[in-house]
Amino acid sequence: MPSFDIVSEVDLVEVKNAVDNANRELSTRFDFRGVEASFELKESIVTMVADNDFQLKQMLEILIGTCVKRSVDTAAFEKKDVQHIGKIYKQAIAFKQGIEQSTAKKIIKLIKDEKIKVQASIQGDQVRVTGKKRDDLQQVMALAKKAELDQPLQFTNFRD
Repeated sequence: MPSFDIVSEVDLVEVKNAVDNANRELSTRFDFRGVEASFELKESIVTMVADNDFQLKQMLEILIGTCVKRSVDTAAFEKKDVQHIGKIYKQAIAFKQGIEQSTAKKIIKLIKDEKIKVQASIQGDQVRVTGKKRDDLQQVMALAKKAELDQPLQFTNFRD
């Protein structure tokens, strides 16, 4: 029986490259000369440090630009609140990995509402879709791509 998995993963190697490029761009920008500003990546969280709130907003634009150049989907961004500690402003940006339970339930509900002859089940942080026909599975893929779920989706492990 054909099946595939719907997952949401971000390539952390590309994120690391995007952060390195963003740091490089910071060092060459005139408006950031003589300013304490940097990007730091730990696990899947990018921390931006700057002297004021306006610079953090500029840094976010730089990060988004470098992520787009590296083909990292910015829909996976989860911006945290800005922290003001002394003279320093910090903001963390987490990259969503995996599909949360609520989002997985929305995906399954979408599939059931379309009455496509497939079975969908939640398996950890991914959704497994199984059907008798390959065409039905491709219909589910198209449906998932169209859906507005605030998270990038990929399709892996396609078995015929």
